[in-house]
Amino acid sequence: MTTTSARTAPTTRAWITAVFVAFTMSGLAIATWLGRIPSVRDSLGATTFEMGLLVLGMAVGSIGGLTFAGHIVAKVGARRGVQVASVCLAAGIVFAGFAVTFGWGFAAIWIGLVAFGFGNGLVDVSMNVSGAAAEKAGGRTIMPLFHAAFSVGTLAGAGIGALTEALDVPVVLHFAVLGVVTCLVMLAAASRFGDEHRYEEHEGTETSPTPVQLTRWQVWAQPSTLLIGVIVLGMALAEGSANDWLPLAMIDGHGLDNAAGSAVLTVFLAAMTAGRIAGSPLIDRFGRVPVLRVSAAVAVVGLGLLIFVDVIPIAIVGVVLWGLGASLGFPMGMSAAADDPRSAALKVSAVATIGYVAFLAGPPLIGFLGEHIGLLGALLVVFVFIIAAGLASGAARETGAAAETLRKRRARDGDHGTTDSRGAARDQQADATQRGGGEPRLQADHPDHATDDTMADPASSGGARTDR
Repeated sequence: MTTTSARTAPTTRAWITAVFVAFTMSGLAIATWLGRIPSVRDSLGATTFEMGLLVLGMAVGSIGGLTFAGHIVAKVGARRGVQVASVCLAAGIVFAGFAVTFGWGFAAIWIGLVAFGFGNGLVDVSMNVSGAAAEKAGGRTIMPLFHAAFSVGTLAGAGIGALTEALDVPVVLHFAVLGVVTCLVMLAAASRFGDEHRYEEHEGTETSPTPVQLTRWQVWAQPSTLLIGVIVLGMALAEGSANDWLPLAMIDGHGLDNAAGSAVLTVFLAAMTAGRIAGSPLIDRFGRVPVLRVSAAVAVVGLGLLIFVDVIPIAIVGVVLWGLGASLGFPMGMSAAADDPRSAALKVSAVATIGYVAFLAGPPLIGFLGEHIGLLGALLVVFVFIIAAGLASGAARETGAAAETLRKRRARDGDHGTTDSRGAARDQQADATQRGGGEPRLQADHPDHATDDTMADPASSGGARTDR
């Protein structure tokens, strides 16, 4: 067993590293666009509402990417999904850059952002599915760290964007260079992805039948999918509204110039990064539900300081709290959706689709309200969704193998976590009751199978997987 572990561990490390790189490049690509929104607005002479419609193009493309992502990943795997997505991301951002610089007009930029958004939606699902499988192969919680890598990428992209704003670098040059670089690096990283399907292939025993793969519509019919979707929706809006509107809110609401407005976005993204780096041990220690509830409260406080306090240093403190509070919602939602590996691709796709409603409806809604009450006032809408995410946080409680992993960690640390363990047991019993009405039973509901898988997979440290 030692020999097998020594042989497979480097492959697992390479896989995890490759997923980190893919998340980083995805964040860099997104922030490449976000960091130049002030220049795009000036180039078009667009109103706040028109900018909301422009950003809507990227959201429309993202919904399309998410719609097809579950099928693409199920058919050809996460590796191919990321590779296709990287080409779409590069083509879309480069085309948009040409449209901005050479005055091709609003419609041309919108088309470029649709292609860019399609790549973003596809890469989002593909990375998260592969990341969830790599997390299982590594035997510890690392999904928030993957999303921290995304935040590192957005932080770097926002910093580059602020610099290019200050130096008046042409948008087309900025977008072309970053688009090509991110595409090439993503293609190389995806080639090192492992096979996520190896965690879905189980055979039945005399006491537990062979699991049946859920269809897309059966995944959508599960209450847990919808509730996790509410969590991701609220936290995605908390994150996405800052990405789309924070620079302009600081410019219009607090009187900063374009470069300073972009720099404040960098502060927000730095707080997001710090929250995600610190989040993994907190989630391992306390579980998803308490961390989600505290995160929602911190985000609400931070957003309130930004909106209601007309003192720039205090507003920036609010931006930091907002970033910290919004940092863990999306990755915890993705982890919760991927708890059962057999339905991971479709459930992650479904949950991400719900979350992307924030990116679809949020920009025009906030833009419309911003025209009438100002952008700072319009951000009050985000409060409602963050509170809803906090109220729905119980749906993210660890179930199946993930609940057992949390129980073992707490027992090892001297905290047996009786409350959450019982809560997880209740959730599993409720899920089993629901499936009794005809929904196929999944592998995670059979502890005997998890035991067999643990014995069969020596990829983690010491030859045993701690998360199964």
